[in-house]
Amino acid sequence: MNSKDVNQIFEQFSRMRVLVIGDAMLDTYLWGKVERLSPEAPVPIVSVTRRENRLGGAANVSRNIQALGATPILFSVVGDDDNGKEFESLLVKRELSNKGIFVDTSRSTTVKNRIISSGKQIVRVDEESTSYISKEMEQKLISAILQEIEENKIDVIVFVDYDKGIITPNLFETVNKAAIEKNIPTAVDPKRRNFWNYKNVSLFKPNFKEFVEGIGQPIAKDDLETIKMHADSFKQQQNLKLIFITLSELGVFISNGVKEQYYPVVIRDIADVSGAGDTVIGVASLAMAAGLSPKVMALMSNLAGGLVCEKVGVVPVDSEQLRKEMKSAKY
Repeated sequence: MNSKDVNQIFEQFSRMRVLVIGDAMLDTYLWGKVERLSPEAPVPIVSVTRRENRLGGAANVSRNIQALGATPILFSVVGDDDNGKEFESLLVKRELSNKGIFVDTSRSTTVKNRIISSGKQIVRVDEESTSYISKEMEQKLISAILQEIEENKIDVIVFVDYDKGIITPNLFETVNKAAIEKNIPTAVDPKRRNFWNYKNVSLFKPNFKEFVEGIGQPIAKDDLETIKMHADSFKQQQNLKLIFITLSELGVFISNGVKEQYYPVVIRDIADVSGAGDTVIGVASLAMAAGLSPKVMALMSNLAGGLVCEKVGVVPVDSEQLRKEMKSAKY
């Protein structure tokens, strides 16, 4: 792509407002050294040298959208706890709106604790609530989202489902119906529990594991013909405009029901795949809303996902690096 085309894409992104709805979380990192084993059990002892908190889940999708120049408005629920307070303080620090964040005294804030030594993740410990939010909280979220849609220009709505209970079937159906009425495109990053609830959406982006588990069919990752067959069938059943399946090291598969396209991944030195899916749904949603072709969407998503995989931990994409690589990419 030439410089003018790439600059125009990012200029389009800078004018977009995006609703991000879903499971936001706090990512906590304990960085340390392993120099011996515990005498109590055959496990390594980590001497912690640094602790760091980052925004994760739907909040990381928001950070990626922000990094690309667009304005995200995040709607999610946290607990009335120290982790929830830390989460909100990080939103302020990252200059992200917190007007869509609701506090639920009956739930705990979702936290992923990662312990890292020598640049490698040793173990992850999760703290979470996975039941659906209460009907009362669901209604508060729905009302706030519908008000935002009614009062402000929204270019795309992104549902980020980590299976923690924020996106209920009723919340999705109500908001998606409003989006259709307002002609707002919608994108979904699904998990298994709600997999078949997502109908009538513009972009459906599972990874390979999520797709195979969702449809309940054993498929080899490199069997593109079988993936195509099941993707087209699922797309028709669910009335999806675009299905975008990420195949990790093998690239991405995109189908609009008329033409299927497979794009190989750009080779990278992978340090950590954490958060790559957040980056891809953020990039793909903006690309779709901007009316970019599936080929450009795949190029941007592959490049952006690869860039964040070169970093340890969950980080948003570096937009300047992405812009530079798009200008020099041969695809």
